Amino acid sequence: MLSTMKTTMTLENHSQQAMLLEDKYGAHNYHPLPVVLEKGEGVYVWDVEGRRYFDFLSAYSALNQGHNHPKIVAALIDQVQKLSLTSRAFYNDQLGVYEEFITRYFGYDKVLPMNTGAEGVETAIKLCRRWAYEKKGVAENQAKIIVCEGNFHGRTIAAISASNDPDSFGNFGPFTPGFVKIPYNDVQALANALKDPTVAGFLVEPIQGEAGIVVPDQGYLKSCYELCKSHRVLFINDEIQTGLCRTGKVLACDHEQVRGDILILGKALSGGLLPISAVLADDEIMLCIRPGQHGSTYGGNPLAARVAIAALEVLRDEDLAQKSAHLGARLIQDLSAIDHPMIRQVRGKGLFCAMVISPKDGKTAWDVCLALKENGLLAKPTHGDIIRFAPPLIITEDQLMECVEIIRKTLSKF
Repeated sequence: MLSTMKTTMTLENHSQQAMLLEDKYGAHNYHPLPVVLEKGEGVYVWDVEGRRYFDFLSAYSALNQGHNHPKIVAALIDQVQKLSLTSRAFYNDQLGVYEEFITRYFGYDKVLPMNTGAEGVETAIKLCRRWAYEKKGVAENQAKIIVCEGNFHGRTIAAISASNDPDSFGNFGPFTPGFVKIPYNDVQALANALKDPTVAGFLVEPIQGEAGIVVPDQGYLKSCYELCKSHRVLFINDEIQTGLCRTGKVLACDHEQVRGDILILGKALSGGLLPISAVLADDEIMLCIRPGQHGSTYGGNPLAARVAIAALEVLRDEDLAQKSAHLGARLIQDLSAIDHPMIRQVRGKGLFCAMVISPKDGKTAWDVCLALKENGLLAKPTHGDIIRFAPPLIITEDQLMECVEIIRKTLSKF
């Protein structure tokens, strides 16, 4: 008995030590849930004490294919033993194969490979501005890009310059000019902003993820796309979080048959194994950038090329878009059926779902997430009162129903 107690205390000390190390030596730019993870497989993660949890965040949709998908891991292992990085100073034998694969997959002429989603957004902004000066005839340094309030396009200086979230931009100025902010899900606001002939692009998330899974009205994206076409403005589709089957289609814009002039991808493009992002566009836009004008040491590395192909093949071969559509409808239906005073709203599309929580007896969405953790499910609040539910798309219906029951039982204790 004493030996068991000592072992338990040692494990708990291990977890506490890991959190203390991060707190002492790491920047305090995140507020994680108090759980220390050491292993992941499929829809599950395990902490250092050996407790198993359902992962209902999927690393903000980077793990659509689940943790350590064997096909993607095999591609990584095979390639990393041969060649991981050359930089773009030289050709490598994997990049062209990947470029052909992804452009055909999404139907664009060209791809510009980068590493992180934020880099993808920066690349799209540069492409759009360059196109405005070389193709549309906008005067130098006058190009504007319209963005939506509540957006999240990353935390670079340009991205926060386009944000209206004080947590993102507070005390980080001066800011990058050239962004026009309009309300999300407001077609007329876009129409008014497009009257300015210096507008070059409209940068939009088909569903606002970080804002709390804000789904626009049906027809919003199509109307915005048509307005952009009529004003010769580029529709820039940020699918970093919503793309790659998360919402029940390969891309969220596919729900309205909208093909962006520029498409930004990231997160699940690697299945969670390393940072990979991509910006896709046709020649008229992409060839505005020439040698020396944009790049990245790691962008287009052969390891990323192999991994991204495998990640996209998994999405296609396992039909994860259809699976997300089917299970997402079931998840939203079952969560909406939970009768509890703390649930103010359930919304989403596919396996991209949010539960808006009303505080009760001093308990908030954070407290609900702490209780969910104790019951074996990991999720995290955003904007204080919204819990995102976004499990790996490989989850089975039985597993999903088990998770719904965990959520129901957890809320019943409040």
